[in-house]
Amino acid sequence: MDRVYVTRELPERLIDPLRQVTDVAMWDGDGPVPNDVLVSETSTADGLLCMITDAIGPSLLARASYLRVISQMAVGVDNIDTDECSRRGILVGHTPGVLTETVADSAFALLGAAARRLFEGEREVRSGKWGPWEPFHLTGGDLHNTTLGIVGMGRIGSAIARRAAGYEMRVLYSSPTSKDLPDADHVPLKVLLGESDHVVLSASLNVATRGLIGASELRLMRPTAYLVNVARGPLVNTADLIEALLSGRIAGAALDVTDPEPLPPDHPLLSLPNCLVVPHLGSASVRTRNAMAALAVENLIAGLEGWSMPAGFSTAG
Repeated sequence: MDRVYVTRELPERLIDPLRQVTDVAMWDGDGPVPNDVLVSETSTADGLLCMITDAIGPSLLARASYLRVISQMAVGVDNIDTDECSRRGILVGHTPGVLTETVADSAFALLGAAARRLFEGEREVRSGKWGPWEPFHLTGGDLHNTTLGIVGMGRIGSAIARRAAGYEMRVLYSSPTSKDLPDADHVPLKVLLGESDHVVLSASLNVATRGLIGASELRLMRPTAYLVNVARGPLVNTADLIEALLSGRIAGAALDVTDPEPLPPDHPLLSLPNCLVVPHLGSASVRTRNAMAALAVENLIAGLEGWSMPAGFSTAG
């Protein structure tokens, strides 16, 4: 019987189909599995069900002599050396689709919180600084009848654009290729940054997009604009973002992901009143996380059994 390793504790009802066909070992400690444990467990595993917190690089893969299938409980696979997996004939699965709508919901929740300065108001209430009503206190931006720029027009970007229609927003998007979107305009990134009231990052992380938003890009944004990141932290140069927020070059930011992640408690981003940071909650609805885990299990079983994965990752895109 094949042996698989699962790098986080998942509900038994979701793991049970895997137990029916394989011998399952699962990390049951707090937080991510330590790297030495991951390397040791993977060295004897035929299959691996992993998370974005697990580094699956050449040194681990070199010791994983039996490994045939990796199934990640996430859309992005930037923590996995997919080229090395391809070279070794290891199949890689991920979980697109099932989290699209939830992450798009999160993008708008963060955008609304940033533009209307809700988190700043909440901090005032909790710190005892809620005073009498003032006509221009904590006034922010609107969502309706504004311009939304979406960087990365994949499944999630498209879902964000659909939601923008309800706010009667003009939608611009930057993407390597143009999409068939009659209510959104494909423009260069520089144009998007200069004309948008709000910029949402939903691009995948790769060599071309790492550090995509830095000092020069932030200088193109309007001083009244807000930046939202629901993709990956390293899309943004953190030091440059801090400077832009401190100097008022942009009005504010709302980050579901950061670089580094997690942020240490004394990180400068956390001291900025115009920056909202949440701990990578984009897909964190009960229904969606259950669906992600179930799909990851299905991918792993299919790969081990020699069937086509429901959601296999292709290095060709």
